[in-house]
Amino acid sequence: LRATSLRPRYGTHPRLAILGPLEARLQHADLVILGGLNEGTWPGEAAADPWFSRPMRQTFGLPLPERMIGLAAHDFAQAFTAPEVVLTRAEKVDGTPTVPSRWLTRLSTVLRGAGLGERVGAEFFWTAWQASLDMPQADAQPIAPPAPCPPVSARPRKLSVTRIERWMRDPYEIYARHVLNLKALEPLDALVSAADYGNYIHRALDQFITESKQDARTGPLDRLLTIGHSIFSPVMAYPSLWAFWWPRFERVAAWFVEHQRELFDPKTRSVTETEGQLTINAPAGPFMLHARADRIDVSPNGEVHIIDYKTGAPPRDAEVIAGYAPQLPLEAAIAAAGGFADIGAASIASLAYWRLSGGEPPGEVCPIDELPERLADDALEGLTRLIATYDDPATPYPAYPSPAAAPLYSDYDHLARVAEWSAHMAERD
Repeated sequence: LRATSLRPRYGTHPRLAILGPLEARLQHADLVILGGLNEGTWPGEAAADPWFSRPMRQTFGLPLPERMIGLAAHDFAQAFTAPEVVLTRAEKVDGTPTVPSRWLTRLSTVLRGAGLGERVGAEFFWTAWQASLDMPQADAQPIAPPAPCPPVSARPRKLSVTRIERWMRDPYEIYARHVLNLKALEPLDALVSAADYGNYIHRALDQFITESKQDARTGPLDRLLTIGHSIFSPVMAYPSLWAFWWPRFERVAAWFVEHQRELFDPKTRSVTETEGQLTINAPAGPFMLHARADRIDVSPNGEVHIIDYKTGAPPRDAEVIAGYAPQLPLEAAIAAAGGFADIGAASIASLAYWRLSGGEPPGEVCPIDELPERLADDALEGLTRLIATYDDPATPYPAYPSPAAAPLYSDYDHLARVAEWSAHMAERD
């Protein structure tokens, strides 16, 4: 693809002609507008010839490159003799400052010497016309952020721990997804994404832990690689993804197996992808919180260690403590109440994210430096208040109530028209 000059043959004004220098040589007009008077445009630069040097061109009787500048000067002189002439140029091209044409610079010097300097750099009413194109009408009013307020009977009574985070950061998404029941469709011929990579990692580690059982948790690396090769097989259809993802998984697998050896305790039981739920009493009736924990290690003394695998960046401790990343604390609250059937009521010993990026380092344990029981109590108390707030029929579901805590991406930004009202709010602030 390349730029092509398009000269329409019909539909133009009979008294208006847009011509190039060559076409304008034999034309006369009452008003002539000379545009592009910048060095490199008019006149153009003398291009270097990769085939003939200057002595070679003289030997063959070919014109020198500067001859084109002379022709451009001739065209300028002819056009400048019109009864009325407007000289224009762009001060910037693609954001880069430009240099005025040598002829425009010379004329400016002469005009200033003749006491006509006010003609140089004068702005005409056309700039105001151009600016008016982007000016809204006088009665145009910017829209406000959406704040739908559905009846309480239509509001969700069951959410997962991951949806609770979305509920806090972008309530409008909960409204669109769980009240309007709108879900984003996958594009046609969609490629596998980073989310698929994370799912593959989770499935491989879940199968490895499940098959290893107690006395085989120190199983060899090749077992995990065999499992991973089977799970990652759909990616083999995309060689570029396979070449990028599989080496990362190999590094993750090596780190994971080595870390398993360090943690090995024959009396510790690991439960992966386990389902749990907790019922919370609320003004509009019971509200069910459910979760699927990536991994829970149960120590011989009955204490549990809740682990969440992250192939991306885990939340910061400040976000967890502030309640904007409540996944692990809410899972701890479910475990403390005996909501995980595979575990029963237990004391929470630790909460941690395992970052499995496959980069450098390939894996990393990121514990949450706060008492797990305190985090669980605070998260459950905050969720109870949140549910009670939205059980009030007057409470709306706003989009991005706290811009600083807004999610990085949402499938419903276009529905909420975020690009329209957020730009207005930014200008107002």
